[in-house]
Amino acid sequence: MAFSSVSSNFFSFDANAVESKESDTGNATSVGLWDAFGSGFPLQAARKNNSIIVLRATRYCNMDFERFSELAVKIKNLPLPGTASHYKMAPELRIRELKTGIGSGLIPKKAGVMALFYPRKGEACLLLIQRKTYDGVHSGQIGFPGGGAELSDRDILATALRETHEEVGIVPDRIEVVRSMSSLYIPPSNYEVQPFIGLTFKAPPFVIQETEIESLLETSFEEVMDEANLVSRELTTSYARNIEVPAFYLGGHYVWGATGMVLNEIRDLFKQVL
Repeated sequence: MAFSSVSSNFFSFDANAVESKESDTGNATSVGLWDAFGSGFPLQAARKNNSIIVLRATRYCNMDFERFSELAVKIKNLPLPGTASHYKMAPELRIRELKTGIGSGLIPKKAGVMALFYPRKGEACLLLIQRKTYDGVHSGQIGFPGGGAELSDRDILATALRETHEEVGIVPDRIEVVRSMSSLYIPPSNYEVQPFIGLTFKAPPFVIQETEIESLLETSFEEVMDEANLVSRELTTSYARNIEVPAFYLGGHYVWGATGMVLNEIRDLFKQVL
């Protein structure tokens, strides 16, 4: 399960036109794209109608991953910006909902998500996912790997690590958890989401969970940090029609909602050490 939204374009490639490797693992399919972007990086993607469908926001990854990992150490004990960052990426209507949501008498369900950074050709990138289309408030949306807590989870971090493994194939032992971020309530689905920042030090061979994930969106740390990528977009959401919503514009994709709020807190946190 993942949370929040995006308005995006697809890059579609004929499945026979790229060098690929496939392996079926339960409900997951691994499809390696080695040459489609000229990157030499095996990004995994969903297969659909004999095409490989990939969301790719990355154009330029300018932050060296080694330097990024050093910055990540510096943010471990900094105070979190919290709602001050979240509210910058929310319309006034949503801010009112966020202020009253948990106190409205509803008991929120718990979820954990992982903002996973990793190197691609030595440069710092961040993974987001697009959910499958289904009959629900988060249908087709973009978010971080993660999902709802289960009784077997030791804590909410265990939830985020388990769901990341299930959804994109990264085993927990390969993720160094940097820190937790501020939790965020999502009124339409009544979830309280706990985000974490994690690092994996080798470009992972993503394996998607086909029942949950439609495609992958890779963006760069530089794009997240770039002021020029903070925009406003008129959207129809689960709570309003034709409303102006703050968003990140990442390589042609509008990322907003809870994902945008968490991204903005990550951005504000790293700004303190840049």
